[in-house]
Amino acid sequence: MPHIHKYIDFVSVAYIVHNNKVLLADHKKYNTWLPVGGHIELREDPEQALLREVQEECGLTITLLGTRLPEISGDTTKPLTTPQHINIHDITEKHKHVVFVYYATSTSENCTLAEKEHRNLKWFTKKELDENQYNIKSFIKIYSKEALKLA
Repeated sequence: MPHIHKYIDFVSVAYIVHNNKVLLADHKKYNTWLPVGGHIELREDPEQALLREVQEECGLTITLLGTRLPEISGDTTKPLTTPQHINIHDITEKHKHVVFVYYATSTSENCTLAEKEHRNLKWFTKKELDENQYNIKSFIKIYSKEALKLA
């Protein structure tokens, strides 16, 4: 999905954990390891966007970790799972992303690579996150390790 807004776009990402490993994608456009996720489209909420992006980018079915209030019969309010974190960061000098960071689990590690977007998908152990050969950004390591702890 291209950028919707000139200055700020909203994005949902998931740090997906399975068997004490966290899934990261080697992103072609940004040339770095990132969690699975992407832009929230105009008629989507953060959860809908995340579940769509996870399906498109790796084919997994996930369970979000976090809290969600129950739905109330007859009320049009839709409770959403609370993201674990929210951040804002620069994409370019003039464009930013506000990111809803979710932690999730999967019952499978069988992924399908989205070749247009990623070079590779890899399940990282806590130890591998710190190995220099992968050159994973510090904030990605922090979120990944937190997801491993919580899952």
